[in-house]
Amino acid sequence: MSTGAQTRPVTLPPREDWPQPPARTKGGELLTELIATIFRLNGVLMDVAQELAAAGGVTAAWWQVLGGVVDEPRSVADIARRMGMTRQGVQRVADLLVERGLAEYRPNPAHRRAKLLSLTDAGSWAIQQIALVQRPWADQIARELGANKLHEALLTTRQLIAVLETTTQHPE
Repeated sequence: MSTGAQTRPVTLPPREDWPQPPARTKGGELLTELIATIFRLNGVLMDVAQELAAAGGVTAAWWQVLGGVVDEPRSVADIARRMGMTRQGVQRVADLLVERGLAEYRPNPAHRRAKLLSLTDAGSWAIQQIALVQRPWADQIARELGANKLHEALLTTRQLIAVLETTTQHPE
């Protein structure tokens, strides 16, 4: 796959000249393991989401964008921030949802050019059909893990997100 950019071979220094990373701390090791586990969790959740979304006749990505407007219309940028997606990715999916009649663009009183994406009845129907299978699935997982563990995981995950969002783009 060509991106159009010219690539040059990377010149590497001899291995003995490579800088050594700092020693690992217990906390750093745990965070690294947590991140790797979350990557795996994301993969498993995307597989499950794909199966659950099929009940509504949509894909996991379509479900994710529809979920971003299930409570109220939002701009593509707002959906992207809310759902942890790129604006361009949301735009592509939103256009497909509109083309398929699951969503529609509405005028945005706050911004003339950034229209609001809103569910149509067909989009609401798809979400309703997914809920018929997703809610029992979520209840089963919750019974197996317990509400207290899930609550603690939720709080910890939100804290981790807040810390990561406040760090610089280039870790020290």
